[in-house]
Amino acid sequence: MYLIWLRAAVFLYGLASVAAIPAVFGGKSTWKQLCLPAAVGGFVLQMVALVEMLTAAHHWIPTGVHEVQVALSLLVTLIFLFVWAAYRTFSFAVFALPLSLLLTIVPAISDQRYTFSSEHIRSGWIFAHVFLLLAAYAALFFSLLASILYQVEEHRLKNKRSPRLTEWLPPLDTMDRIAQSLLIAGFLCMTAGLLAGSLIAQERSGARYFADPKILMSFVTWLLYVLMIYVRRSTGFRGRRAVYLSSLIILAMISVYAANLVSSVHRFSLP
Repeated sequence: MYLIWLRAAVFLYGLASVAAIPAVFGGKSTWKQLCLPAAVGGFVLQMVALVEMLTAAHHWIPTGVHEVQVALSLLVTLIFLFVWAAYRTFSFAVFALPLSLLLTIVPAISDQRYTFSSEHIRSGWIFAHVFLLLAAYAALFFSLLASILYQVEEHRLKNKRSPRLTEWLPPLDTMDRIAQSLLIAGFLCMTAGLLAGSLIAQERSGARYFADPKILMSFVTWLLYVLMIYVRRSTGFRGRRAVYLSSLIILAMISVYAANLVSSVHRFSLP
């Protein structure tokens, strides 16, 4: 049954993605009135589908590849809706909605599942660990995106060029506040996610768990995140420097995921 909801969500996300182009670049309010309800409808249907997927699999944590894709897509859409509601800017629709569509298409095609082995699959701590880290990744991505757009618009203003291609962007101050807010939100999610994972680790493997390469990389990434927030807030880094800092954290996160290949106690594996 969840495939029906996912396919309906794909249709709505596709409609919203198409409508976002004239809504953002052309400033057409009619398209915006179509885009936003379609995005909200896709979000609701996708949430229903995810609940049914997890219920059918008899666990409440996304562990299969398709389940993780749907969960991440859900978080991307949620962050977009939060930015729109909090800052009344629609500009990120042209990035968030196509990304949500792309993440949802494959799970909507087939019900094939690939699961990760875990003896704590029903644990509420595992549930919090995975979702909080996914939310941290999504928030940092959008923070980086806001910083890149800030740099593009700032460069245009300094060179006094015509705003032909960037007139759809929100003011610089708004983009900077969005980047800062999502940066803090991502840090809080990462901190809580790592804390939940640490509690599980104590039960599962004891101190040995914290000597694993992936776990060490995760905490190095957290420290880099702390350093980035401190430097950004103390020096007021914006634009290019903010992009460099956010890119460094994303590269660290990719390294953490790649560490699965050498991890002996924290590896995602196929059955």
